[in-house]
Parts: sequence; structure tokens; C-alpha cells
Amino acid sequence: MLTMLTLVPARGTPRRRQAGVVLMMALIVLVAMTLAGIALVRSVDTSNVIAGNLAFQQAATHAGDAGTEAAVNWLQTNNSGTTLHANIYGQGYAASRSDPAGGQTWAAFWSTVLVPAGQVVTLAPDAAGNTVSYTIQRLCNAVGDPTTVGPSSPDCAVTQSTGSVSSSSKTAGTVALLYSSQIYYRVTTRIAGPRNTVSYVQTIVAL
Repeated sequence: MLTMLTLVPARGTPRRRQAGVVLMMALIVLVAMTLAGIALVRSVDTSNVIAGNLAFQQAATHAGDAGTEAAVNWLQTNNSGTTLHANIYGQGYAASRSDPAGGQTWAAFWSTVLVPAGQVVTLAPDAAGNTVSYTIQRLCNAVGDPTTVGPSSPDCAVTQSTGSVSSSSKTAGTVALLYSSQIYYRVTTRIAGPRNTVSYVQTIVAL
């Protein structure tokens, strides 16, 4: 006698309907990573710009040596007779000093006083695109012969005279020390380079 068995399918736990929590978390993480990536890119770009600007500034400062050398060569060439006793604005030379007014920057002083007065010499741009300009000022309060004494003296930084002393570190009178005073000049160099880079360099020269 055959017995028929009826198979009843097992009933498992019914699946829960997905609420989308994992998707939301994934989207939040993706947005956070995107923002972090954007911030990193901007930070790198800013660092590159700053590094580039510093490099241009340093290059412009080094280019100022050309203006200083040109000014010193001109002074040495004309350091005879009475040539340097008077202003020679066409060569960027002033026989007396002038400084920015109180609260005035050198940039404003350069553009509003020195350039309009024709006291600036500009050299040809170099290979890096830097344009060098310079001006020379004798450190005296007035023009004229620096060896002049009295009310008409130009009142220079150092009195112009030559003399000697009769003693030294040895026994008095053994060695006479000779000295001669010098005239001081201030060379101000302005360098205008790429990316609107502007740098100023000042040098004191004694002749």
C-alpha cells in the first residue's frame, strides 16, 4: 500500500523592506571626500602661487644688483673735480638728499617725486623681464662743494677733510696715522618684475 507524502514548503522569516540607510551613509561619505579633495587642490594651488611669488620677489631683488653696479660705475667715473657738486638729474644724480615725507612710502615717493623730477635712470629689461631703475643721492643737506665750511657748507654726512694724528698704539710720535674722510652716497634701486613684482634695494656708497 503506497502512502502519499505531501511536502509543505518551509516558511522562513520574511525579508524586511530596505530603508536606504546604507545609501544615505555612502552619499554623505562621498560628499565629505569630494569636499576634502577640493580643499586639498585649492591648498596646493595656493601654495604654488605663494612659492611662485616669493621666487619672483627674490629674483627681482637679485636683479637690483645691476642698478647698483651701474650707479657705482657712474659715480666712480665722475668722482673728480666739481662734477658731483651739483645736481645731474638726467643721470639720476642729486647732490642733496631727499626723503619720503612722514607716513609716505618709498613707492609713493618714487612715483610722485623722483620720477616727475627726472631723477630716475631706467635700464633695459633683463632676460627675466625685470626692469631696473635707480637714483643716486649725495648724503648732504644742500648742493655745493662738500669741503666748504661755515654757513654756506652743504652739511654733508661727514666733514670733508684730510689730516693726520701724531700718535698711535705705539709710542707717541712713532707712527703717524693718516685718515681722509669720504663722501657718502645713497643708491636706491627699484625693480619691477613679472606678476606685478616690485622690490626696492638701497645701498650706501663711500667715495
